Amino acid sequence: MYDIYLDNASTTPVCEECAEIAYSVMKDHYGNPSSTHTLGRDAASILKNARGQVSAALCSKPQEVYFTSCGSESDNWAIIRGARLRSHEGRHIISSQIEHDAVRKSLDYLESEGYEITRLKPDQTGSIHIQDVLEQVRSDTILVSLMMVNNETGAITDIDSIARQVHAVNPRILVHTDAVQAFMKIPFSAKKMDVDMISISGHKIHAPKGIGALYIRSGIKLPSYILGGGQENGMRAGTEALPQIAAFGLACEIAKKGFKAYTAAIRERKDTVSRLLAEEVPEAVILSGDAPHILSISLPGWRSEVLMNFMEAQGVYVSRSSACKKGARSHVLEAIGLEPEVIDGAIRVSFSRYNTPEDCEGFISCLKQARDQLSHR
Repeated sequence: MYDIYLDNASTTPVCEECAEIAYSVMKDHYGNPSSTHTLGRDAASILKNARGQVSAALCSKPQEVYFTSCGSESDNWAIIRGARLRSHEGRHIISSQIEHDAVRKSLDYLESEGYEITRLKPDQTGSIHIQDVLEQVRSDTILVSLMMVNNETGAITDIDSIARQVHAVNPRILVHTDAVQAFMKIPFSAKKMDVDMISISGHKIHAPKGIGALYIRSGIKLPSYILGGGQENGMRAGTEALPQIAAFGLACEIAKKGFKAYTAAIRERKDTVSRLLAEEVPEAVILSGDAPHILSISLPGWRSEVLMNFMEAQGVYVSRSSACKKGARSHVLEAIGLEPEVIDGAIRVSFSRYNTPEDCEGFISCLKQARDQLSHR
C-alpha cells in the first residue's frame, strides 16, 4: 500500500509554515483591516505585507495586485469586465480551444451577450502560436485571453511575445493570461511582460484554498466585479480573507526564495517518471508539454478512470484531466487532435517539491500493476 500524492496541478498540500500563519491570523490577529482601531491597524499591516510578498513574486507593484477568492474569480473578472471596459471599441475577443473552464464559460457568457469569440486551435502539445493569434487580430479586437501553461498537458504558450506583438498592432487591446499553472513554476515577470492582467491562485503553491489574485497593470481602469465596500482600493468589495491572504503571501515568499531549487527538483521527478515509463511501460504515450510539474500520459486501450480507481485503491493519487472536469472527456486533448482511445486512456501526473524519487518509483510500480491486472479494452 502506497501513500503517494501526484495530483498537484489540482491542488497542493498546504505547507506547514502557511498553515501556521493562517491559524495565527485567525486566532491572534482577527481584526478587520478596514477598522481604525489597534486590531484593525494590525490586520491592515498583515494585509499590506502579504500584498508585498505576492507582488514581489509577480515582479509587479503592490498596488497592481488585487486579492480574489480564487483563480476562477480572477479569470471571470479580467475577461468579463475587461470586455465591457473596451466594448465601445469593438466586441471581438481572441482565446483558444484549450482554456480552463473559468475562461471558457466567461467567454460563453460574453458570446451570449453578442460578443464574437475566436477560439484558436492549439498545436499538438497544447501551445498557441504567435502567428495564429496575429492572423486573427482585427480592428474591432478588444481582448486576448490565453493561458500561459496548459493545466492538462503542461504546454507553455509564449504570452510575453504574443502580448508585445498584439500591442504593436493595437496597444488598446487588453491581454490577459491565466497563469495559475505557471505561477512559481516557470519564470515570468509582470514588470517585464507587456501583459495587462494576470490570474494566479494560492492553492497551487501550497497556500490554502479560497485565495487568489488578479494583477491589473497600472493605468488599466478595470471595473469592479463585486460591489459593496471600498476594499482592495475600491476594486473588490468584501472583507478580506486575511488568514488565507497571509498564507498566500508567505507561500509566495517561500516559493520565490526557493524557486530554482524547487523547480529543478520538480523537473527531475518528471524526467524520472518519463524515463521509467519508457523503460518499464513502453506502451505508454507521453502527451506532456514543457512545464516542469505536469506530465500527461496515456495507456491507449485502457480506461483512465479504471486506471485511476485501481491506483487510488493502492494509495496513489493522480487525475484524469483537470479536476474541474469531473469525469467529462478532456476538451484539451480533443482540441489537440488525439485519437479517442488515447484520450480515454489519459491520466495527468503532477508534482510538487514534496514528491520524492520513491514516489516516482511507487507510481510506476502501481501503474504496471494496473496495466497487468486490468482488462485491456
